Amino acid sequence: MTISGNYSYRLKQIDYDGSFNYSGEVSVKVNLIPAELTLHQNYPNPFNPSTTIRYGLPTDAYAKLILYDILGNEIETLVSEKKSAGTYEVTVNGSNLANGIYIYRLQAGNSVQLRKMILLK
Repeated sequence: MTISGNYSYRLKQIDYDGSFNYSGEVSVKVNLIPAELTLHQNYPNPFNPSTTIRYGLPTDAYAKLILYDILGNEIETLVSEKKSAGTYEVTVNGSNLANGIYIYRLQAGNSVQLRKMILLK
């Protein structure tokens, strides 16, 4: 999921007497391409049974996001594909996993980042 595009908004001011007026429309161009590889902490953490991992790629790259148990055994490949530059998120379903600490690892190009997460049932 890439969160980029043009957004418009306007503000509504309400006075104490109940009268109101709107501001002029304001347009904003949002381009959320990170300057470097980013791997965010999963949310919620600890989680049960699912959690969301967000990551960002500064350039088009082959991204690989893998979930490991605390012993280093590969549990699941969450992402393994060519991605455009941008911000993405993936949902992890832990209903078939045991309680404990897990590591998730993002590799894109020559960059690698790791984070840990906790599953509590």
